[in-house]
Amino acid sequence: MLGAFFAICAAATFGFNTATVRRGVLTGSVLQAIAITVPLGVPLFVVAALAAGQLGAIGQFGWAGTGYLALAGILHFVWGRYWNYRAVREMGANLSGPVQQVSLLAALAFAVILLDEKLTVLRVIGIALVVLGPLVMARRSPRSRGGAGENTKAFQPNMLAGCMAAFMAALGYGLSPTLVRAGLADTGLAMAGGLISYVSATMAFLLVLLLPGRCAHVLRVDRAAAKWFTISGLFVFVAQMFRYLALAIAPVTVVAPILRLSLVFRVGLSTVLSREHEVFDARVVIGVAVSLLGALALTLSVDFVAELVALPQWVITWRWP
Repeated sequence: MLGAFFAICAAATFGFNTATVRRGVLTGSVLQAIAITVPLGVPLFVVAALAAGQLGAIGQFGWAGTGYLALAGILHFVWGRYWNYRAVREMGANLSGPVQQVSLLAALAFAVILLDEKLTVLRVIGIALVVLGPLVMARRSPRSRGGAGENTKAFQPNMLAGCMAAFMAALGYGLSPTLVRAGLADTGLAMAGGLISYVSATMAFLLVLLLPGRCAHVLRVDRAAAKWFTISGLFVFVAQMFRYLALAIAPVTVVAPILRLSLVFRVGLSTVLSREHEVFDARVVIGVAVSLLGALALTLSVDFVAELVALPQWVITWRWP
């Protein structure tokens, strides 16, 4: 239950992160967004690790654990975040989210194959509902996909480039939960693990800045974009903190589907931050309800439900694979 709660908190703050990035990339670039949001996580995780008393425990992961966490950081914070921001820039926050649902299938496949995790009937139902909710919201009529106002009408999403970027992001986002879970193992050192991932991602991104013209471009970020990217960096740190806490105590097959609720939150928060560019209608309400029902199914064990409701024996005993 606690792991699912942490995952829901992560999903909510991931939604806010995407909504604020959407505002930032209106005037700033994806590279500028990465340059602010990734390094910002390092000092924040240092403080979190100190507060949790885990800063001196970094060496406990060993070479294998450290390698898993470092690779997870590069795949998620650099690769995944870069392509995610590209997708948001090309097609908007609401349209890019459903394409990234493929990351859930990748995460579950890696967890089952590499970590020997099992799926129960309740988890399968929960996964289906969590995926269905955002898709319900995404299926709007062409007339309602924007909002009111001239600015929205001027925005023409680049569907091909956006879908390709969202798919690339999904690959990184899909593999990283399994690597984090493998790196943390049963140590419970979530803050120390997050620090390793962020430091590794920052070092990898610094290599990118060595390419000609990249550093100068990053330094030319305008004030408005820098403000939104900084806010995004703060919220994505909180989201990652909850994500690592969740993965430290709960299976990937529970955490990964709940994290997809971020699409539900991003739609609601985007409506608040940019009401003239977003739509909040009956489909959004239905999508939120369906996804939250799925999250509830993921938090409950089959044995607990069987004590309350008479279930067929095959439902209680079925596991896959």
